[in-house]
Amino acid sequence: MSKSSVDFSRVRSLRDVWQQTAQLYGEQVALKDPHSKPEVSLTYAQFYDQLQRFGAGLRSLGVQIGDRVALISDNCPRWMIADQGILAIGAANATRSPQADRDELLYILEHSGSTTLVIETLAALEKLQPEVSRLPITRTILLTDETPPEGVLSFWQVLERGESRELGDCELTADTLASVIYTSGTSGKPKGVMLSHGNFLHQIKTFDTILRPRAGESALSILPTWHSYERTCEYFLLSCGCTQIYTDPRHIKADLKQYKPHYMVAVPRIWETVYEGAQKTLREKTGPQGKLVELLLQASQAYILNRRIARNMSLEHFQVSGLTRALARVRAAALQPLYALGEQLIFKPIRAATGGELKRVISGGGSLAPHLDLFFEIVGIEILVGYGLTETSPVLTARRPERNLRGSAGLPLPQTEIKIVNPDSRESLPQGQQGLVLARGPQIMQGYYRNPEATAKAIDPEGWFDTGDLGWLTPAGDLVLTGRAKDTIVLTNGENIEPQPIEDACLRSVYLDQIMLVGQDQKMLGALLVPNHEALAQWAKAQGITPAEPQQLALASKPFQDLIRAELNREVKNRPGYRADDRIGPIRLLEQPFSQENGMLTQTLKVRRAVVAQHYRDMIGEMFDS
Repeated sequence: MSKSSVDFSRVRSLRDVWQQTAQLYGEQVALKDPHSKPEVSLTYAQFYDQLQRFGAGLRSLGVQIGDRVALISDNCPRWMIADQGILAIGAANATRSPQADRDELLYILEHSGSTTLVIETLAALEKLQPEVSRLPITRTILLTDETPPEGVLSFWQVLERGESRELGDCELTADTLASVIYTSGTSGKPKGVMLSHGNFLHQIKTFDTILRPRAGESALSILPTWHSYERTCEYFLLSCGCTQIYTDPRHIKADLKQYKPHYMVAVPRIWETVYEGAQKTLREKTGPQGKLVELLLQASQAYILNRRIARNMSLEHFQVSGLTRALARVRAAALQPLYALGEQLIFKPIRAATGGELKRVISGGGSLAPHLDLFFEIVGIEILVGYGLTETSPVLTARRPERNLRGSAGLPLPQTEIKIVNPDSRESLPQGQQGLVLARGPQIMQGYYRNPEATAKAIDPEGWFDTGDLGWLTPAGDLVLTGRAKDTIVLTNGENIEPQPIEDACLRSVYLDQIMLVGQDQKMLGALLVPNHEALAQWAKAQGITPAEPQQLALASKPFQDLIRAELNREVKNRPGYRADDRIGPIRLLEQPFSQENGMLTQTLKVRRAVVAQHYRDMIGEMFDS
């Protein structure tokens, strides 16, 4: 075995990975939580010791191979210890955030058949009473250091029970069930996705085609660890000897600057926040300085777009001639001095706000809007977009440093097949033609827990998984996603509209924070909009409009309605592939944003379209009636 990496030829389960990392990186910090009280910092040796003891403690309490253990907790080092302690003894965990709806959590506990509950806080446990006491849960374990009530064990009590005990020689294989991940998705009751040790191991083994981190480098974690996306990325980074630092929305700006991470995994909404912060700073530049900033940004955008064409890395220019590429190369060379000046005056300070050490960042959990892709390419922060679902452990495709085709979801991971088919006939479609995306590979789930009908509907007899997404393949095999099949809006003229690309285009406007298109069975599209009140307030001040409250700006007067309408019209018409049916008709400006708290965003910050549509059904009806 190499002294610098895990020997996967000797790995049969996740437990084997941590045994090796403890030997390879023993005194290197594995897990760090600077915001817990007291601060937690665990080395690889300590992490492996504690997960062994937690697993052995569970075994002493009667947890058997194949049992389900509910793990209800948000991000913290003890989540990872509990997670891997459960898996190390051949049990499987059912995971969810304690912030989820109470009825949803109770459903998960009952549906999973869990006999043990590992829960983060007393408040989370109290939230489930009295119903949880009526379920067949024979043992409950508290992760925080709060004093547990009678009948509840503390984290340290479980470790003490496992102090002098062995994990046991349970036969763990690639097919051993590791986790039942319940995800709320965007509508309906949660389904339990069954992922095996082999599903997770495939991801860990193949992620080095995307990232090649070195031992001792660091990653900042903000996404929910219980979900497959963040969870699998953390497994991979830990297998490489990286330090995982936990943060949250309240501390992320300060943590980026203080800990200067080399890697970060996030969803598009996080990158939107970084982009909006940079745009706010740039908007504050006025006078000659502001004009210089605008000139450099425009020149840099032109430089990057021409560089893409010259390198044959532009989705819109695959078929252009050699002469066109040569001309693009000349234009890029002419613009390069202005780009270099922008680098010193604008882009370097923006990178400094992220710590200045980011080598690669991963974006998943939704499509990255083209203007965000372009902005971060200009700034010099390389975003590698990946694509997948909880059911695929989750990554199917990802962009690579050597082939970062902006606008695409990248190439398939090793041993992964992607096929584009006609949604109705399921016949394969030729390269370049849009259709339904099917996938096959070692990362495909074992099925939906206790739901064979849904499993059979999702995975055909040949092992092809129906992703429910629409897309096409480039000549080189990059996957380009165009929408979600069930999100398609069908107008009364029969036109099918994929909302996501149009929504992404509209969000280029500095005056909009969120948008959801509507219009099923209507003559035209409509939109529910959440405005950027701060940007509107600045515009109003420049126009001499001074209402009592900035929040009133977006909702009251005609000038603001006209402004938003003009912004939508411009961005939609400037979108590549614009059609007349893409135009947005009636709009409504919302007082409250879509959020996790009001149930309109998932924990990976995607809009739950069905929930939003139901909540605003009267408003939507009135929009089109009028």
